[in-house]
Amino acid sequence: MSAGTLYDKVWELHKVAQLPGGSTQLFIGLHLIHEVTSPQAFAALSDLGLGVRHPERTVATVDHIVPTTSQARPFADPLAEEMLSTLERNCSEHGITLHGLGSGRQGIVHVIAPELGLTQPGMTVACGDSHTSTHGAFGAIAFGIGTSQVRDVLASQSLAMNKLKVRRILVNGSLANGVAAKDLILHVIRVLGVKGGVGYAYEFAGPAIAALSMEERMTLCNMAIEGGARCGYVNPDTTTFAYLQGRPHAPCGEAWERAVAWWSSLTSGPEAVFDDEVLFDAGTIAPTVTWGITPGQGIGIDEMVPTPEQLDPEERPIAQEAYRYMDLQPGSPIAGVPVDVCFIGSCTNGRLSDLRAAAAVARGRQVAAGLKAFVVPGSEQVAAAAEAEGLDAIFRSAGFEWREPGCSMCLAMNPDRLEGRQISASSSNRNFKGRQGSASGRTLLMSPAMVAAAAIAGHVTDVRTLLDTPSTPSSR
Repeated sequence: MSAGTLYDKVWELHKVAQLPGGSTQLFIGLHLIHEVTSPQAFAALSDLGLGVRHPERTVATVDHIVPTTSQARPFADPLAEEMLSTLERNCSEHGITLHGLGSGRQGIVHVIAPELGLTQPGMTVACGDSHTSTHGAFGAIAFGIGTSQVRDVLASQSLAMNKLKVRRILVNGSLANGVAAKDLILHVIRVLGVKGGVGYAYEFAGPAIAALSMEERMTLCNMAIEGGARCGYVNPDTTTFAYLQGRPHAPCGEAWERAVAWWSSLTSGPEAVFDDEVLFDAGTIAPTVTWGITPGQGIGIDEMVPTPEQLDPEERPIAQEAYRYMDLQPGSPIAGVPVDVCFIGSCTNGRLSDLRAAAAVARGRQVAAGLKAFVVPGSEQVAAAAEAEGLDAIFRSAGFEWREPGCSMCLAMNPDRLEGRQISASSSNRNFKGRQGSASGRTLLMSPAMVAAAAIAGHVTDVRTLLDTPSTPSSR
């Protein structure tokens, strides 16, 4: 069993009690809520006559259902308006901070908590959203939870959980030019499988991880859940501390120095014992694109859609289903697959560095004729920073739509949806059937720069060819 890892240390620090059934009552340091999974939880509290135990440890925002073209109230969708109004009422009644529309701090929950300095090393973080694993980038242990557990955290500030095993994913070498953190995590999931992490926490480590920015680490941890892991994390280091320093909720003065010393003490040291370790060479990873209906069905841009014979026998049934649904032929190249919609955004890739990477590809070029391409910043702060740099102007000039912050087409609980059999190049995190709003719509996951490249070419293409050539207009 693992010992001495950051996961073990944080778990022990937050253990309240060992429960009779063998699980642990774990204290939750930060609880993040949004408009989709909280209404039923608050209703359950009311039915039980309970209040919120620690409202100061709960922070709310609105992200999933908000439209990105116009956020004027009331929303055109009455259900969306009701959900937002319910969140506003619940937060007001229970004294919970809500970063609402127009506050300057609204955005996707997994974007705003880090940028506000709410997420810090050594924390336990919970949210009614599976991609809460994002916050592990800071050396926190972060879990996505269900609505009944949202109720439990509101009522008790704790959760009943079973301790996970810890797998260290050691990534040596360095990522090549044009290869992003998104490509790295898609490659890891491809190799280990979408169920490979079941029962594990993933610790990402090694030279390639240490070289990543905080926003890249967030992308990595965000999709740990897509590999079956309950959470993923990176040990805090000077990159972590530099990101946090000066943010609204970060310690300051002498408290900052004490915090950094304590955060540093939590890292997995040389004596740490892991339940498993897997090695990767970052230098062998190419820009990666999913071809199927799970995030594990990914290949390098220069590869062919695998044939059944190339796959493990257990993977062949889902592959056959993917061939039919995606209308892709085994043995055919992924490069050149035409796309209809290009979406840049989401809690995976809607941060400022993501937009910069995509804008570098779009600058001086044009979106292919007949293709819909749009950019959705992950938060109001991201939008303001991008606009201050002129990124919005670059995108608009290239033919992209520049939208308001929100989850958008990642899960399509808003007006941003695929239609019919449209196929999208998406910087989001899931390519499940119907994920982006159409029961027959198809999704190809890739990095923001790769999405921008697809928008320019009108089909899946290797972004490295655009990075190496001058900006010139292209047509579909």
